[in-house]
Amino acid sequence: MSRTRSFPVWAALLGSGLAGVLVALQSRINGGLSQQIGNGYVTAAVSFAIGLVVMTVVLLASRKGRAGLGRVRTEVRTRRLPAWTLIGGAGGAFFVLSQGLVAPLTGLALFTVGIVAGQVLGGLVLDRIGLGPGGRIDPTPTRIAGTVLAVIAVIVSVGFSGDATDQSVLWLVVFPVFVGVLVSAQSMVNGLVRSAAQSAITATFVNFVVGTTLLGLIAVISVATSGWPTEWPSSPVYYLGGVIGTIFIAVAAMLVRTAGVLLLSMSNVAGQLLAALAFDAGAPLGGGLTLGLVAGTAVALLAVVIAALPWRPRSAR
Repeated sequence: MSRTRSFPVWAALLGSGLAGVLVALQSRINGGLSQQIGNGYVTAAVSFAIGLVVMTVVLLASRKGRAGLGRVRTEVRTRRLPAWTLIGGAGGAFFVLSQGLVAPLTGLALFTVGIVAGQVLGGLVLDRIGLGPGGRIDPTPTRIAGTVLAVIAVIVSVGFSGDATDQSVLWLVVFPVFVGVLVSAQSMVNGLVRSAAQSAITATFVNFVVGTTLLGLIAVISVATSGWPTEWPSSPVYYLGGVIGTIFIAVAAMLVRTAGVLLLSMSNVAGQLLAALAFDAGAPLGGGLTLGLVAGTAVALLAVVIAALPWRPRSAR
């Protein structure tokens, strides 16, 4: 049976790419807030908490969203929807946490290339397992080649980073690679919740409840050991990260059924990479652009293009 598609694939990929630009913007904002207040844990909790406030207002104003909560409870109670699908917010929580802790050290471009590698690796595996709402999607030669190139992009970015990037922190790129895998899993489980709820608003709200709870606990531990930040920026721009996150997560939940986990991740990171280069060139978090970062980003973009190519096996004669 063929999968039902709510959007043309090209439209889903375009929407995901534009959402990727917002993800890079969120990384830049949260990284900047972390630098301002000196606490990445509190930054992540504040970002997610603001997103939760936004989603609570949206949910209360949406009859379909409120009805979706009832559907999710019923689906979980009857075990048609596994309870573990509700923890997708943990992936988003670790992503936002890494924005505040890792991105200011590595720079936004290198951080994003690491996220890319993790997303495409996770997407390839999750599509093959078939846990997502679109069912099992077997890896094609083009998707495998794109995934390999994404890993090479990380190696190029790290191996050829010059003096502009502190060599002692390059190993931290391992963390965004791991987080990228979690982001792919987040898209998958949020898509399942969205299908059960018949509402992207419900899926996004559940995501923010889980993420805010997790990050809140981590922030409490941080504040108990190091104290509450005393310097907070006055510009409202630094507090928009959570609002931007609600848009990205809702878009991913809506489009994952159409594009599949891997292609959704690929198009999303294409937008992330281009925006990250622009931010590191004009408003860097770390040491700014290097030739290695530009080359690694180009390889990662090539990986996205190759993985997105359709593959039609030759018919047996």
